[in-house]
Amino acid sequence: MENNNMKKLLIVVDMQNDFIDGSLGTEEAKQIVPAVVKKIEEYQGEDCEILFTMDTHYENYLETLEGKKLPVVHCQKGTQGWELCPEIAAFEGTRFEKPSFASLDLGRYVGGREYKSVELAGLCTDICVISNAMLIKAVLPGTPVKVDSSCCAGVTPESHKNALEAMKMCQIDVL
Repeated sequence: MENNNMKKLLIVVDMQNDFIDGSLGTEEAKQIVPAVVKKIEEYQGEDCEILFTMDTHYENYLETLEGKKLPVVHCQKGTQGWELCPEIAAFEGTRFEKPSFASLDLGRYVGGREYKSVELAGLCTDICVISNAMLIKAVLPGTPVKVDSSCCAGVTPESHKNALEAMKMCQIDVL
């Protein structure tokens, strides 16, 4: 029986300046900003919770394994590129800094609660969105997990589509 007191959860993944119009920005990322803002507005209210992840790196980024595989400095804590984009920064919600693709702190937080559903939106579909969606699916195996494809963008349009197909195979509902 469904518990009507449970909240719906929206997780906004890495809507940071460097992924939109900064060092790793794309036209597709710029284009989804209004849709993500609208999605956040839909989740305003008592029966909803909104969480944000923020890719977070430091001065030694290029020395890390990720930095060696992707040698583009981005989302360095304290820089403008690390900040959430202006259209999204004003929204309230707990923020989880993460040094890698998926946020273990987010997983621990969500895993200790019950939700009616969980929806993810943000960047990049093929790296951090899919990683966090799989993490949420693992810690909440009985909860519907959704990804709104119109509120996500990948590194390339092709990798975006591939990630959406992979998530479908893992019983994540792609809208």
